[in-house]
Amino acid sequence: MAYANTSWSEENFSCAICLDVFNSPVTTPCGHNFCRTCITKFWDEQVKYKCPVCNELFHTRPDLRVNILLVEMVDRFGVRVKEQPCVEPGEVPCDLCTGTQLKAVKSCIVCFTSYCQTHLEPHHRAAGLKKHRLVEPIDRLEDRMCTKHNQLLELFCKTDQEEFEVKMAQLGKIEAKLPQMIQERKLKIKEIKATVVCSKSDADREIADGGQILTALICCVEKCRDDFNQTVKEKLKSTEKQAEDLIKELEQEIEDLTNRSLQVKPLSHTKDHLHFLQAFRSLKDPPHTRDWTTVEVRPPSYVGTLRRSLDQLEETLNTEMKKLHGAAELKRVQQYEVDVTLDPDTAHLNLILSEDGKQVHDGGVVKKLPDNAKRFENKIFVLRMQSFSSGRIYFEVQVKKKTAWRLGVARESINRKGEIKVTPQMGYWVLFFSKDGLVFSGDPDIRLPLRAELQKVGVFVDYDEGLVSFYDVEARVHIYSATGCTFTEPLYPILCPGCYNHQGKNSAPLIISPVNQTD
Repeated sequence: MAYANTSWSEENFSCAICLDVFNSPVTTPCGHNFCRTCITKFWDEQVKYKCPVCNELFHTRPDLRVNILLVEMVDRFGVRVKEQPCVEPGEVPCDLCTGTQLKAVKSCIVCFTSYCQTHLEPHHRAAGLKKHRLVEPIDRLEDRMCTKHNQLLELFCKTDQEEFEVKMAQLGKIEAKLPQMIQERKLKIKEIKATVVCSKSDADREIADGGQILTALICCVEKCRDDFNQTVKEKLKSTEKQAEDLIKELEQEIEDLTNRSLQVKPLSHTKDHLHFLQAFRSLKDPPHTRDWTTVEVRPPSYVGTLRRSLDQLEETLNTEMKKLHGAAELKRVQQYEVDVTLDPDTAHLNLILSEDGKQVHDGGVVKKLPDNAKRFENKIFVLRMQSFSSGRIYFEVQVKKKTAWRLGVARESINRKGEIKVTPQMGYWVLFFSKDGLVFSGDPDIRLPLRAELQKVGVFVDYDEGLVSFYDVEARVHIYSATGCTFTEPLYPILCPGCYNHQGKNSAPLIISPVNQTD
């Protein structure tokens, strides 16, 4: 009787491909056994189907069947794989392990593959594999191979590791610069977040202001509706009153005629001649009645009533929109107030500035001062000390009791000597007031409506949007906006108090006024 050999080693139950204990072992037509997954994957990657052990070639892909006897033997002998370390972060994993990846112990620069201890075994056993060059585990081995020579890349220094030192120095510079770059990007994130917060505040304020304006406009529409309804009702009421009065008059005449009929009827049957003649005297004059043939009640005409109401509503809405929107817009731009101090080095020789640089007027006398390239020569202009080249600014100038003035902004490179043409093309965005009215200085000038005497003018500039706007501060309405402006250099607020007038009509100064946002 034959006895079972119970001293078989684990090698007798190992797959020749994964070198691990069989998992669902199947048998090829040549008699060799493999894990179903291993042989299936092996053939998936091959053009021809052959046995990995004996290299027998199959013309068609074999139909694999489970080796039931081998499965029972593996279960019976309780074969287990030897414990090997799993791959840890920073370590190189085995390229052949399926499921739990094990730590690679060597990399083959011929196979371009990294192996754990189990999968490395054929390189120690097979004659052909023994000739392969094994190195310490290398991660992403394919990236370390020369695509031209199909060999592992190696470092060669030029002279005395000179190239290594040069590259290391460059790496040091990069490493030193990285914290700065990181900090710059953190600051940019902070800046972007602050912009979002600011934008949300602006949006909330815009919704609140817009809600107030729209509510006011809705009230105007509701009033128009009520007035329209009242007009129609009054016309109907007038017609009803006319009809009611006529009906009362008719009813009264009917009553009078009925009474007369009652008096006449008995007399028509009397035989008493004396009584008839005596009674007839009081009946010969008929009661007073109207000729009703021409009397009629005309229904009221409503033609044009709605149109007139809508015309009135349009006029009211336009007025209210300008008033309400102007007030809300002015309130928004006033938050960008900047301090404006006039620069005496730029002031025309006729101009007199206050000690604090907040007021300027034409003294009518040319002062003797050293020549200055910054000073205006022919135009009685003066600039603010500080320029700006981004963002938004707002300032207010009192123009009360003046008959002529100019104010706005100008670019840094404007011509300050000789003949000056005050237009946006020449670098000036200014409002001009004189006896001829109010205009935006241009080529040609843009004439603007002036409803009342200006007391204080607000100037708002959005550098990035290319916008210059002017406001009547006291009336809280928008005057004019220059849009689509192209700003490519610093801008300065600019003032001109107008020429000196001997009658004193234009002697008042232009005054830089602090913004009062509670108006």
